[in-house]
Amino acid sequence: MAKKELKKVVLVVSKGNLDEAYPPLMIATGAATMGAEVHMFFTFYGINILKKKGGADSLKLSPVGNPAMPKPDFSPFQIPNIISALPGMTDIATWMMKRKIKQTGIMSIPELLKSAQEMGVKFWACTPTMKLMGIEEEDLIPTSGCIGVAGFLDMAADADVTLFI
Repeated sequence: MAKKELKKVVLVVSKGNLDEAYPPLMIATGAATMGAEVHMFFTFYGINILKKKGGADSLKLSPVGNPAMPKPDFSPFQIPNIISALPGMTDIATWMMKRKIKQTGIMSIPELLKSAQEMGVKFWACTPTMKLMGIEEEDLIPTSGCIGVAGFLDMAADADVTLFI
């Protein structure tokens, strides 16, 4: 099968947990490396990734209701899901995941954001989400701008790939 050249990739980023921030940023940087024009539209909790305060450095990994969580290094057994609801488990899971990320040499979310911007990936903040959550443009890291649904649809209309993540 012939490989299609990617000219434009548009990603909708709607989730703001640590583990959910990686896929869109890795896809974006991968597409940019392949020479594609890449746009990321941050909406609902995904907009938290763009916040200056309480943003990319503060993303958490929630173990609650996440049966895909791997067993911890210190235990030969999978921890029962009910234990993930105990106070402090989100902080422990986040610490363990960040440690694993560092050990494996994967970029952190702040590093991926910086890398994506250096590669020319465009970050767009969703204006309805900003209004809903009381977020001002100055609360965000530098972006390409703030757009609504019409702006997003116009941007996505001629994309080769559009993904909702």
